[in-house]
Amino acid sequence: MIAYQSKISRITGSNDRDIHKKVRRLFNTIEKQTKRKPYLRSPYFKKQKVFFDYFWVHLNQKGNTERISRLKYFECALDLIANSRNKPSSRVNPNKKNEILYRFGGLTKQKELFFVQIKEDKKKKKLYFMSVFSTGD
Repeated sequence: MIAYQSKISRITGSNDRDIHKKVRRLFNTIEKQTKRKPYLRSPYFKKQKVFFDYFWVHLNQKGNTERISRLKYFECALDLIANSRNKPSSRVNPNKKNEILYRFGGLTKQKELFFVQIKEDKKKKKLYFMSVFSTGD
């Protein structure tokens, strides 16, 4: 797996509220581009739509400190999904055989490593942005 070099830094803020505000502003710009479910197109998946259905649900299952550390990489994750053509590591979901999990590696502008996980539903032929996380923090 080759890491995608993003031109974007991770989100900084003095408190949780600042980070949430910046992330919501980014997500609202994506939401306003469509009347239906928000999505990004991914060049790796031949410009297929990657939906956000599971991202917020998955994020809210985490503790507050983990949630904030993941949200800091949200803008970098959007850049990776929208621009990366690098091959991810992939594996079949052991719990559901009709799902494939893709894990893309990325580097922020300051060379911090992070990962983006995307789930593909083979039956529906849809892609879902699941999670973003870093190895550090």
